Amino acid sequence: MEKSTKLSRRDFVRAALGTSVALSAPTILGATAKGKGRTFKIGLIGCGGRGRGAAAGSLEAGKILGFNVQVVATADYFKDRAVRAGKELGVPPERCFGGASCYRDLLQTDAEIVLMATAPLFRPLHLETAVEAGKHVFIEKPVAVDPPGCRRVIAAGRQAEKKGLVIIAGTEMRHDWDHIKTHQAVAVEKVLGKLYAGRISFCIGHMFWNRPINPESADDLVKSWQNWIALSGDHLVEQHVHNIDVANWFCGGPPVSAVGFGGRSRRPAGDMYDFFSVDYDYGDGVHIHSMCRQVNGCWNWVGHDLVYEKGHTNGNDYPKPQKSPIPADLPQGPASHIQEQIDTLYYVNKGGPINQARDVAESTATAIMGRISAYTGRQVTWKQIMGATDEKHEFFNLTLKPTAEDFEMGTVKIPKENVVPIPGQA
Repeated sequence: MEKSTKLSRRDFVRAALGTSVALSAPTILGATAKGKGRTFKIGLIGCGGRGRGAAAGSLEAGKILGFNVQVVATADYFKDRAVRAGKELGVPPERCFGGASCYRDLLQTDAEIVLMATAPLFRPLHLETAVEAGKHVFIEKPVAVDPPGCRRVIAAGRQAEKKGLVIIAGTEMRHDWDHIKTHQAVAVEKVLGKLYAGRISFCIGHMFWNRPINPESADDLVKSWQNWIALSGDHLVEQHVHNIDVANWFCGGPPVSAVGFGGRSRRPAGDMYDFFSVDYDYGDGVHIHSMCRQVNGCWNWVGHDLVYEKGHTNGNDYPKPQKSPIPADLPQGPASHIQEQIDTLYYVNKGGPINQARDVAESTATAIMGRISAYTGRQVTWKQIMGATDEKHEFFNLTLKPTAEDFEMGTVKIPKENVVPIPGQA
């Protein structure tokens, strides 16, 4: 992710939603976008920092493209957060919805495009329902926490295609122009020859686990979702999926199998691991080493290094293809998290066709495959988690608890803190 953002998400949200700074196409791009005269109505599901950032990015994308973008409804598990976001975005309180079924209320509004930034656990159910309601969707990554959830997203994507709906995923590097052009040159035009091997990493300091949580309710779990396997998928899935997605993209698809390990030594909260190391076998002798860690005081690196017959690339340092795959009339935004929203509006306006549900679901499933291997100490294959339904493998049907439906039905069972999977026994 070295060059995935030129303007940080945090700074952008602070500026775009603040009262003292107003970003616009002239100030960012140095030129005024031509107005197209179309109005887009946006609904936001998940009003935390990432959700508010997506909404701010959508408003900015409208300026760049010359569209009138309006956020017309917000929804969050906690209604007060939906109301606060609505106040920032100009949404009246009566169109700010709360509770576990808040997304259903929002999908009954006149929102044309839905931005989904809830905890990953909820995304398959929310996407299915949005497609049924005929909405275009921007969905944050990852899109699930278990194999059945990934397959639900792929199935929802197929339904969206039948309905002519656009689905854009928050896999940032696929929206970064240097990454797109480098992929075209290296993976499509083969300027560096055959891919031999690679490594990907998301090694950083700790993030959300500085004190015990001692959850007593479903609300406690949602408030601290980044600490729980069932809600986030663990940080290998929730965060490192960015880099895993790049590996899948440049390798041309998901791996054949994964063998991994990991552990927990520092976290006092939740039930996740501190670190993972996974060997992904992409077939034909190509292996990608994946590593991620959230521990303070250690060596950090976030990025990619792919080794080819004639050299190597970090994924964005060879933007010199013979033919660019980027549409000539698509504007370039100041950062990939804004480009995601530009792409969403652009393709909805064009009538598609674009559907990133399968790609992001397969990258999510790749991360889950590595997590299952690390938790169990076993080799895990793609066929076991995503193969034919008649296989009935234990990993194919592995569903984490509590489910999104449990939160809606009030049947959530609280997981125990500091009880983690033990390889060889899980």
